Formats: sequence, structure tokens, C-alpha cells
Amino acid sequence: MQRFAETCEAIAGTPKKLLKVGIVAEYLKSRPVEEASVSAVFLSGRPFPVWEETTLQVGGRLLWQVVSELSGRTEGELTSAYRRLGDLGAVAGEVLDEHSKHVRERERSLAPPEQTGASASTKMSLSAIEVQALFRRIAEVRGPAAKGALVRELLGRATPLEAKYLVKVMTGDLRIGLKESLVEEAIARAYGSTLGEVQRANMLLGDIGQTVRLAAQGALGEAHMRMFHPLGFMLASPVESAEEALSYFENASVEDKYDGIRAQAHVSEGEVRFFSRTRDEITESFPELPGALAGLPKDAILDGEILAWSYSEDGPGRALPFSALQQRLGRKKVSADLMRRVPVVYLAFDVLYAGDELLLERPLRERMGILGELLAAERLTHHRDTGTQGKAQGSLIFGEDEGPVVERLIRAPSGLASTPEELEALFTAAQARGNEGLMIKDLASPYTPGRRGKSWLKMKRELATLDVVVTAVEYGHGKRIGVLSDYTFAVRDGERLVNIGKAYSGLTDVEIAEMTKWFLEHTVDDQGFRREVEPKIVLEVAFNNVMKSDRHESGYALRFPRIVRLRPDKSAEEADTIERAKEIYAMQEPSGSGGASG
Repeated sequence: MQRFAETCEAIAGTPKKLLKVGIVAEYLKSRPVEEASVSAVFLSGRPFPVWEETTLQVGGRLLWQVVSELSGRTEGELTSAYRRLGDLGAVAGEVLDEHSKHVRERERSLAPPEQTGASASTKMSLSAIEVQALFRRIAEVRGPAAKGALVRELLGRATPLEAKYLVKVMTGDLRIGLKESLVEEAIARAYGSTLGEVQRANMLLGDIGQTVRLAAQGALGEAHMRMFHPLGFMLASPVESAEEALSYFENASVEDKYDGIRAQAHVSEGEVRFFSRTRDEITESFPELPGALAGLPKDAILDGEILAWSYSEDGPGRALPFSALQQRLGRKKVSADLMRRVPVVYLAFDVLYAGDELLLERPLRERMGILGELLAAERLTHHRDTGTQGKAQGSLIFGEDEGPVVERLIRAPSGLASTPEELEALFTAAQARGNEGLMIKDLASPYTPGRRGKSWLKMKRELATLDVVVTAVEYGHGKRIGVLSDYTFAVRDGERLVNIGKAYSGLTDVEIAEMTKWFLEHTVDDQGFRREVEPKIVLEVAFNNVMKSDRHESGYALRFPRIVRLRPDKSAEEADTIERAKEIYAMQEPSGSGGASG
């Protein structure tokens, strides 16, 4: 691991991507294949391959405590170092290095002049394979005491530089300017493959370590799709107007832009699992959905949206606001009562894999046709009995004995537009249905996971803005180490201020630097990483919607808030009120019932 850590230092030391790729390629070629495969996983910033469901379950607090114990540093000393470095791995490397130097100096001062040989503090470097074995032991044990003991053993055996990068891998962020895409480039260079071959194998397997092993054997073509490993999601770019949207392509497929949870559905032999955009499995929060997809006639991977849904006797119904869906999120057990009160659907709009064929390179026009055939085909009946499958496998209908008859699987309605006027009319209709706006897609476009190009566009307009008062600030991460860039803000409630959100995007680096100086001079309570400040700075913030929330004292929260501008022309007394936030909340639902739409 010492060589691994030195390689990471070299990567961090250059801003040039080609040099980073070259450093990684030379490192991989210099190591045995098994060690190179594990190292590739670590270089991607994670302890285990993507497809595995294994997690360390080691939080920052536990790592903080272990570093404090091993280094002998106090809480205040670690906090000071963290504020300066902005990264727990860097803190661990620094304080453990200083501790190691202190131990060596003490040993030298106590040793007899004639004593020779290695110091008692000399550490034997760990191998990447040994480290991953320890990671697996940490993942297997339960409870902070057992995990803490193994983390202490691991970091206690490591050199300070190794400890720096072990902590970074455990926290899932190397912060050396190395993305997995660059590791893929390095694999191609190291083993004489094409980048496309490496990317395809890694995408199918979800295991960059296995990709290294296949590349070393010249066998990347043998990679096959691993079901229940989420692929990257294709992303959309924002546009300001219908004219701008149609400047990128002439004939567009148009869908409503819904405010739900983007979800990838994997279906294989009656088993169905859903994954969020962060590639976390979310099936257990929606136990009534798997049965709707389990009967598909082929193994398939669908792209779509999970929505809370309101059903109508005289029509297909409509999406409910995100605030309704929020009640379903993060639950390991969902009661029948909650499923009745907040019914959900899976709205499918794309297909990435069907049968034995990966469809990413097919144009959207063809994928839409395949999706239609797949959803229209006769359903198979499976007899799998799992906790997430629910009952009535292969059924699209949720039984009347459990609430209203509900179609759980819906094909996303779509239309065509070729003029700005047509797009504007569709946009107005989408907002009238309570949806955010439009998704505008190029019918000739392939599906490009993880990329945000101009083939998929999103057009929406801000619901409103609020003038708010900054009440607390926090130090940033990465490029914003050492500046106060994360702002908690409030609205007025009579004579007091009540927090309603937090934002960290929208201001320039110059503005952030200027505001950092102001906040440091106007701190009310210095809590280390966080500071409460004098409530005098007014911001204008935009957001997607207002939700009810017990996270803030106001009882509300803004979804996706972003800073529009500083308002030095306004005093805190001129900031918006909680009544204004309530008005916006009520405006979001066309019926006036107070739901929140996108």
C-alpha cells in the first residue's frame, strides 16, 4: 500500500489528466494482476466493486475517534487541522506522521548508543489484497466497538501516508482529481486495449477490478451484463427556452418532466429491484411495485421515475407532489395504510437492456419501440416468494381489497414537437398538470450513461424565489477548503427568524471569499466547522418547490435551493416571511390543497 499511496500523491500532484492516466497505467503494469485489480477499485474511490452490496458502515465519527487515539491529538487539535485541510484522510496523514516522528525521536533518545537495527516503530507495508481482506472483515462485524477495533488495527499497521489514503478510500473520496473514467483510460493504456472495450466491460460488470483481470488476459469481449448492478443514468441539460431547445435538434420527443425519484428497474426471472440515481437500492421503500414488472417476458433494465400518484375515475390520474412521495422514502417497512394513502407508480420512459441485448447504442426512436413491445407483451407468471416481490407477481393491478384499483406500471406519455410554438403549448399543458416542465429528447440519440450532453434537454421555470437571511455558515470541501461556502438561511416569523433551507451554489469564488471575511468578523458562535453568524446578510434563492419538513424550525424546506444573488440592498427586516413560504406551498397544487409539485 505504500507504493499505492505514493502513486496517489503523484496523481494529486499534477492537474494534467494525461499525466494522471500515465501514472495510473504505469502503476497497474508494475503490480501483479490481482493486486492491480484491487488497486483499481481503490483508485476509483471505493473499498469494494460497484456491483457488490457490501458496505463498510464506518462513519466519519468513528474514523475521527480512531485517528485521535492513534495520534494522541485532542478534539480541538483535530478540528483545527480539519478546518485547514478540509479532508479527514489528509488530517490522518498529517497527525499520524507527526506522532510517528515524535515516537522515533523518543526511541532514539532512549536507545543505548551501541544499539543498531530497525526501530521498534518501523511498520511493515500492507498489500492492497491484505487491505481489502481487512475491509471485508470490517464490513462483516456489527457494532461500532467491533468495527472500531478493526479500523484501529488497520490504521495502526499502516504508515502515515498509507493511513491517509486508507481513510480516503473508507470515506469514498480520494480527492486527487482522479475519476473512474480516467482509471478506465489507464487500464486501456496499461494492457493495450481500446478505451471503448474497457468502458463497455466495466459498465456491464460494475467491477473495475474484474475489468483489469479481463484486460490483462485480452478477454474484455467476454464481459456479460450483470443484472442487479445499476448502470449509469443518462442526464439532461437545462435550456431556457423552446427556441434554444430546438436549436440542438429539429424533431423532438417530448415528455412531461415529473418531480419524483429517478429509478432504474432490473427485471430477471421474476425478480425485480429498483435503484436510485446514486445507484442505491430502493426496492424496500416501494414493496408494491416489483409485482407490476415481475411478469415481463424478458430480462430487462428500464429507466423511469417513481411517482406518488392520484387516481381519477374519469381519467388516468396525475402525479402527486414530491412532498407526498417523500413520506415513502428511506423506509424499511411500509404499512398497508401508507401504501393506500400514498400510492406509487413506476413511469417507464426508456429501456437499456432486453433479452440478451444491450440497447444503449440503439437510437431513442428504436428503444421507444422496443419498450412499447415489452410493456404490451403478455405477462408471465412467476412463483418467486421474496420480501420485496409482494403478491400477484406479474399483475399490473393493485387489488381492490387493498385500496383503489391502481396501475403500478405506466408507459410515460410522449409527443412530438418541431416548432417553438408546439413546445410552448406542451410546456403550458405540463405545468397545468402540476408537473415541472418538459423533457425534450433527440429521437436519434443513443443512451449515454453518466453524461450530460445536448441529446436530452429539460425545460422548466422557477416557481418563485425567496429573499432569506443567512443564520449559519460552514466550511466547504475540496476546492472550497478554508472558505465559508455552505449557508443555512431563514425567513421571518414575526419577530424571529426560522430556518428553511441550506444552499452552497450560485455565488462566484470572489463573492464567497468576500463573504467568508464578513462572516468571520460577524460570528456569534464558533462551533469549529460551523459558525452561527449575525443575521444580516440577505440572499435571493430559487428552488424547485416547498415541502413540509421537520428538519427546520419553520416546518418547511426548500427543494434544490440555489443562490440567485446577494441582496445588499435589503435588510433582514425586509426578508420574506413564513406566510409567503406557505403561500408558495399552497400555490404548487392546482387544486389548492397544499401539495408540492416540481
